[in-house]
Amino acid sequence: MQNNSNLDESELVYGHHSVMELLKSPTANQRVNKVLVQKGLTSEHIGEVVKIAKRDRLIVQDVPKSKLDSITDGGNHQGMAAYIAPYKYAELEDIFKSAEAKGTDPFILILDKIEDPHNLGSILRTADAVGVDGIIIPKHRSSGLTSVVAKTSTGAIEHVPVVRVTNLVNTINDLKKRNVWIFGTAMEGDNYREWNAKGAIALVIGNEGKGVSPLVQKQVDQTLNIPMVGHVQSLNASVATGILLYQAYASRNA
Repeated sequence: MQNNSNLDESELVYGHHSVMELLKSPTANQRVNKVLVQKGLTSEHIGEVVKIAKRDRLIVQDVPKSKLDSITDGGNHQGMAAYIAPYKYAELEDIFKSAEAKGTDPFILILDKIEDPHNLGSILRTADAVGVDGIIIPKHRSSGLTSVVAKTSTGAIEHVPVVRVTNLVNTINDLKKRNVWIFGTAMEGDNYREWNAKGAIALVIGNEGKGVSPLVQKQVDQTLNIPMVGHVQSLNASVATGILLYQAYASRNA
């Protein structure tokens, strides 16, 4: 097991679902530095976590509830947390390998400067639910894979490859060379309910406030629109992503 004495260089994951998904992941032995459980707290969930951690010879430490409250900033830790090495990003090729392993066409999500880690975590959760093969994010002005993202994703971060790239436009052009059709969102786009999402596709979701950047928008093959009749003509980024991903899922599995 990797034992990193400088825990300031580690990420923190807490809560039953997040810790369990972490411990069940194939890379747990390489990434988990220490598992913390609340002293004096006995529950089926605590026993399950301790059993798996000890089976895999991970360090398990009993700590007071006040310690868990402090390191999670009062979060709902459910009596458990784990320090882990920073999340490792995937390579673009891993996305295509994921699709090939499932025998399906690549289903890719591109996030153009999503800054809120809670949005990224929620998007990861939905992406896992609908079978997205991988997510592509830019290195700059974008949320990375943090403990907040991990917690919000409730374990999905362990199952959806995330690729971080220097230039989204260049990456989109690489995808096009591999016959991936690029979709984006725009007010004047086609109704999303008529979206044919079959084949190798990538969906671009823009920044929470500014939307898809102009240079990226120019690379999109087709734009989609989510009709709205209310007074507020915009949706939270993770909500819009969820609507579009489930439409894509329905189209691809019709």
